[in-house]
Amino acid sequence: MSETFFAAYDALSARWPAGTATRTVPTPYGPTRVHTYGPPDAPPLVLLHGGGATGTAWFANAPALGTRHRVYAVDILGDVGRSERTGLPLRTSQDLMTWLDAVLDGLGLPTAALCGHSYGGWVAAAYALHAPRRVRHLALLDPTQVFGGYRPGYLLRALPMLLRPTVRRVGAFLDWEAAGTGVDEDFKRLYVLGAALRRRPVVGRTLDPTPLAMPVLVLFAGRSRVHDAEATADRARRLLPRARVEVLPGLGHHALPIAGAAAVDTIVLEFLDTRGVSAPVNDP
Repeated sequence: MSETFFAAYDALSARWPAGTATRTVPTPYGPTRVHTYGPPDAPPLVLLHGGGATGTAWFANAPALGTRHRVYAVDILGDVGRSERTGLPLRTSQDLMTWLDAVLDGLGLPTAALCGHSYGGWVAAAYALHAPRRVRHLALLDPTQVFGGYRPGYLLRALPMLLRPTVRRVGAFLDWEAAGTGVDEDFKRLYVLGAALRRRPVVGRTLDPTPLAMPVLVLFAGRSRVHDAEATADRARRLLPRARVEVLPGLGHHALPIAGAAAVDTIVLEFLDTRGVSAPVNDP
């Protein structure tokens, strides 16, 4: 199974634009794989993928984002991919924050913009709360556990897959969640194969995002089954009244970054090019 998964991983890696490089960054928790693209002297943008997606899943976004930014797409440690748990135990959300500290240090990035999708959105938001002075801009794409929990119906559908993941079960779940929203076939293959190898990732509580003071962008997938997009967007606006919050119609949760690449990239680049309005930031 692992051989077929890494073949799928390499197939997505091959769809990154010419000039892409990979790096392995040492951390106390294990080596971390990072895909890099864009001008080396451009402002840094760190991309954090959704659960089971790996850093390769940003292949559709890298060409546009890498025109004006140096893109760093990380394989989140503890999830599937080419990052490896070989050092200290990675058990808690604080461990995960310390790991990301080490990744940014290893990349030579005292500060960066962060963009995360789904679980990666939770990681990005948690890190922005952990180390606000290191995060210049924060972009969250249909994030989970940031502005509320999951729909009960979503959890019920996901339960059989989580208890005993098989290619058939995971494929059926993805087809249900993403029906009619244009999931990329190479991504689907990676996601389905990876689910059987995936260990339980580090997940913490639902966040309180109200202390976030850097410029924040939140994009919700209009057809996401994870949560009610409009209701969750309204909650995000109430919690972060100075954030830019939008709902992109016709896109599902898993399909958002790839199928919605043109819209997502345009909005993210516009957001990153503005200073935004922010309040003074106090480190915890």
